[in-house]
Amino acid sequence: MTQIQGAEFHGAAELLPHQQAAWRSQALHVAQCSGFYRRLWAGRLPPDDLRDLAALPLSDKHQLRQSQAAHPPFGDYLAAGRDTAVRLHRTSGTTGQAMNLALSARDCRVTEAVGGRCHRAAGLGPGHTVVHCLNYQMWMGGVTDHMTLEATGALVVPFGVGGTELLIRTIREVGITAISCTPSYPAVLERVLAERFPGVKPRDLGLQLGLFGGEAGLDDPALRDRIRGTWGMEPRNANYGVSDVFSNFAAQCEHDTRLHFMAADVLWPELIDPDSAVPVPLVAGAEGELVLTHLVRDCQPLVRFRTGDIIAVDATEPCLCGRTGFRFRVIGRSDDMVVVRGLNLFPTMVAAVLSEIPELSGDYRIVLDGPPPYDRLPLQVERASGTADTPDLAARVAAAVKARLGATAAVTVLPPGTLPVTEGKTRRVIRSDR
Repeated sequence: MTQIQGAEFHGAAELLPHQQAAWRSQALHVAQCSGFYRRLWAGRLPPDDLRDLAALPLSDKHQLRQSQAAHPPFGDYLAAGRDTAVRLHRTSGTTGQAMNLALSARDCRVTEAVGGRCHRAAGLGPGHTVVHCLNYQMWMGGVTDHMTLEATGALVVPFGVGGTELLIRTIREVGITAISCTPSYPAVLERVLAERFPGVKPRDLGLQLGLFGGEAGLDDPALRDRIRGTWGMEPRNANYGVSDVFSNFAAQCEHDTRLHFMAADVLWPELIDPDSAVPVPLVAGAEGELVLTHLVRDCQPLVRFRTGDIIAVDATEPCLCGRTGFRFRVIGRSDDMVVVRGLNLFPTMVAAVLSEIPELSGDYRIVLDGPPPYDRLPLQVERASGTADTPDLAARVAAAVKARLGATAAVTVLPPGTLPVTEGKTRRVIRSDR
């Protein structure tokens, strides 16, 4: 039992028999072959009905790290022989110890099919030439996302990170029409263009479609407008995933900028309250931490895995595009949440405030020099290129944060170009204890 062709257009009632049958097979596989889950379940049997999954305990990244430390390299949640695995990835390690990820040939096929749905929904297909600018060095975003791009029928250029001058020349010489990268990477290209290609504007490169993922920020209309205005290309949130689960299982379509859940035939979603772990009904208007269960996975199946991503479900009815998955926004990661005098703040919330201040570049860092609790939000912001250093700017930023978020911010204004612009993921929250 694998994925269903066109499952993203199937209704819930149509999908449920397939989901239940897939779960029964997967539950047997996990119970028989995963020492990790046998230990976690402590003799309990997995329920036959997917809708009763809440009877099982949650699993999380900390437990997986402990499992890999005790049973290297893949942990005792490896539920197939090592010779079953045909591909090894590592997580980026941006929030802790890097993890080893094993995929079987079937795991790869399912991953590529689901990711292909996402990139197709975002507008990629035959006739496009897309350059893929995520890290190929073991990270899931490299080779695996490359294969999901190929699944759309597009011509894919495997560029990776580094060599930005060569990338610009390649885009111009090959006639590339789309780019797959992080939302912060166009700013890197803009700087190199200004420094090394005088007279060449970003829109001169001819890119029509930007497929973005790996970082938050594209929910901000100001960032989308800036990309359109500067590059002349349409920005699409095309690549949302959780490395331990699936590299890409949600993306926007041309009608709706919110993420569409695209993996209902192979992945079962739940919501929980991030503090109490109490289940939250997955309905329009709900907010909570996303919890995921593999319905089809050979090598490292996960059951009720806490992703750490806090999401808001905006809609559950079918979209104008015909896709039926619930539509959602990522509010932030639980480990990036900063509590300031009882207020839960996420980087995306801060970014939305900063985007409304024209004197700022939009780049920022939240630098936490000590452990919580925090009575102020320590915020470094960067002036936009060509702006003057006005003495009241820090005070205006602090006032905007206070008015919109209710928190007191200690603001430091930095000159343009001070904050490093990376080709990979950009960390917005810097903690001295990590």
